[in-house]
Amino acid sequence: MPGYQDKISQIRERLKEPLPGFAAQERMAARVVSMPAKAPDNARPSAVLCLLFPVNDELYMLLMKRREDRTAHSGQVSFPGGSYDTTDADLKATALREANEEIGILSSEVEILGALTPLYIPVSNFNVYPYVGYAKQRPIYNLSHNEVSYTIEVPLDTLFHPNRKTITDVISPAIPDVIRKVKAYKLEDGTIIWGATAMIISELEAISD
Repeated sequence: MPGYQDKISQIRERLKEPLPGFAAQERMAARVVSMPAKAPDNARPSAVLCLLFPVNDELYMLLMKRREDRTAHSGQVSFPGGSYDTTDADLKATALREANEEIGILSSEVEILGALTPLYIPVSNFNVYPYVGYAKQRPIYNLSHNEVSYTIEVPLDTLFHPNRKTITDVISPAIPDVIRKVKAYKLEDGTIIWGATAMIISELEAISD
């Protein structure tokens, strides 16, 4: 049995247990707006899909680069996802629907392994519910180019290597006149992953050890 299947089984079982949650997320926290003591009542529920899949017997994670559109998360690296719709059966359905709409992932080809800890994003007033999914084969993409510039496939072992963590300067589209130093994952090609996406990855990394 390929080693990546052992890793998927480990993640599936670990997601059934109590999660490291806030402590793991905070290892890669970077905020544009201060975190309130609790999410406001009008926070918008949303969900993202952290999709894992094999390439040449190695486990990869799927990310995407959002289109530059002057919104709060314009141009950032993220997971596919978006706002809950009243037609969605639940937030897991939201994550799958958004992944299909944004990059063409077929829900029928995704096994949801479980959920990570929700987190609130003050700058966009989203309560984000992350779901970890697994596809047995590398996805075939069909991008919604009004939302997505391109996809990013990165091996988990590469992403989780200590050398990939850094502190760097970023500019948030929400507050473009301020440069911040933030914790981030930096890929070999220089791609920077920070903010909520990095915090979600940090928790997944914690349960994958």
